[in-house]
Amino acid sequence: MKTRPFVLSIAGFDPSNGAGLTADVKTFEALKVYGLSVCTSNTIQNDIDFVFSHWVDFDVIKAQLEVLFKRFKVEFVKIGIVQNWEMLNSIIDMVLDQNRDIKIVVDPVLKSSSGFSFHNASIASWMKTEKQFEEILNKIYLLTPNYREIEHLFPDKNVDETIQAIRSKTNLLLKGGHRKNEVGKDELYTKDGKYYALQPKRKDISEKHGSGCVLSSAILAHLALGFSLHKACFKGKRYVEKVLSSNKNLLGYHRI
Repeated sequence: MKTRPFVLSIAGFDPSNGAGLTADVKTFEALKVYGLSVCTSNTIQNDIDFVFSHWVDFDVIKAQLEVLFKRFKVEFVKIGIVQNWEMLNSIIDMVLDQNRDIKIVVDPVLKSSSGFSFHNASIASWMKTEKQFEEILNKIYLLTPNYREIEHLFPDKNVDETIQAIRSKTNLLLKGGHRKNEVGKDELYTKDGKYYALQPKRKDISEKHGSGCVLSSAILAHLALGFSLHKACFKGKRYVEKVLSSNKNLLGYHRI
């Protein structure tokens, strides 16, 4: 029997299991990698309503990471919701202290699908400086914002300028679910200057709670299985389309 690679999700807990840690682990299992998880937030939500986020203390997150890395060899990590950029930076540093070659995928969740903002103030105020965000970009392998999120990552830049600023430091997958035109078209901008348009294939899809979490974790799983970045993004997109077409409800099904 083939041994599955270990992958790690650092994200929030969603009681509806459509997003966050449990959605990631379901995706990992379906794609035949073994999912580990570290909780950053206990959320009060279901598939349509997000009430509140109870953030996990940094020391608890640190302890969770340490006990996992002590036991398991982890080379691929996905990070979802965190309290702020400073916390994200600290978590990334802890991960890299365990393995300098680890590949980190960051899904910068700024708002829930129901519209709840994870940060009460503006991006500019909870991000101490633009330099700190750029420092984060230099440490990670891939950033996966959607069109609503990328508009807020650099408040003083337009979307095109933001894309260039990000790809100068790391790889960028711009998710197309919220595009005004060509809905569903994802765009991969690599650090080495390559560009790939990933077109949707299926027409029988419907909106799902947590689809962004599923996509980023599916990409991580395929990277862990040895696929190139472009191929991992392509296969991740095809996987999330299966979930989106699995039913007409807001909670998708994962087929193993």
